[in-house]
Amino acid sequence: MLQDCLAGVRVLDLSQYLPGPFATKCLADLGADVIKIEPPAGDPMRSLGGQDPDGLSPLYKMVNRGKSVLFLNLKQDQDKQTFRSLIENADVLIESYRPGVLDRLGFDRETLQQLNPRLIHGALSGFGQTGPYRLRAGHDITYLSVAGMLGVSGTHDSPVMPFPPVADHASALYTAMTVSAALVRQQRSGKGAHLDLSICESALSFCSSALTQGLRGGLDREGDLLNGGVAYYRAYRCADGRFMALGAIEPKFWEAFCTAAGKPQWIARQNDPIPQTQLIGELTEEIASKPLSHWENILHPQDCCFEPVHTLRETLDHPQNQARGFIHRSGDPQAPIAEVTYPCLADGQPPAPPRPHRDISTAEALASWT
Repeated sequence: MLQDCLAGVRVLDLSQYLPGPFATKCLADLGADVIKIEPPAGDPMRSLGGQDPDGLSPLYKMVNRGKSVLFLNLKQDQDKQTFRSLIENADVLIESYRPGVLDRLGFDRETLQQLNPRLIHGALSGFGQTGPYRLRAGHDITYLSVAGMLGVSGTHDSPVMPFPPVADHASALYTAMTVSAALVRQQRSGKGAHLDLSICESALSFCSSALTQGLRGGLDREGDLLNGGVAYYRAYRCADGRFMALGAIEPKFWEAFCTAAGKPQWIARQNDPIPQTQLIGELTEEIASKPLSHWENILHPQDCCFEPVHTLRETLDHPQNQARGFIHRSGDPQAPIAEVTYPCLADGQPPAPPRPHRDISTAEALASWT
């Protein structure tokens, strides 16, 4: 079972908002014992985006599931001593402060190593611990800008902001993956680690292909195979205002689409020069002449990489999602929650249902870890 993978691993979560908490949520899903340290006023995510009747935002509950939450003021000596005791018994510390903040609180790298030489310290920040942007403020949209992703996404008229946030989630997954790798080394050698992770660079790591094209003359929005430059890989508006997605990259899929659409003359034009402005215009006009239901009826029986662009409600009830069972619904009927559990079947078994976070006392935290 997935929840056995990291059983016995102790993780201190000193992060807030989305990237760090999502990373530690993944570790908790895999069985780690996560204690999340929040300031007395709590993680600002508790109220971001609106509050349920219980006073918490749904996003906070989702990214902090399975954790124990302890409130500490790390500017006060007594709470600092509690934190030291937890550090001494932790396997992993993940924090998302700007560089230098943890040092000023009295927990610089040397101090942490003295307290626990085996500690894996994951420092997740916007731009990393070094460089001229190390202290610069940012959020997903600005990280994507520096990484180059926003400059090549969207339409000729404007970049399009992706949702959910790409850089935030990418950095969370890199953090969880790198910490897991460091845990393997820790178990083999007893060595700890200091991991300098960047939200911006997590997005940058997706951009090698685009950067290479930048070296070779540039890349415009709607100027490449995967960013809207070809007719066979785009989203199109139908007559009823709904949208459909076409991803017919392979010739056999494109041929199946053209044949079903009654346009065999398009088959030989798949490799028209990019951007395929004329061909895109012809598909746009044809697809806009009929409702989505028409395209579903003629394209779903074909093997051509077609899907409707689903609404969120349709996604919740989609037969594939229903069959796989990773969407878990819970909560008050007036404030329902839809969570996606860890997306893996381990030995054919689904992950355990999500467990809500719980606030704990200092005494409980110390008793459980010492």
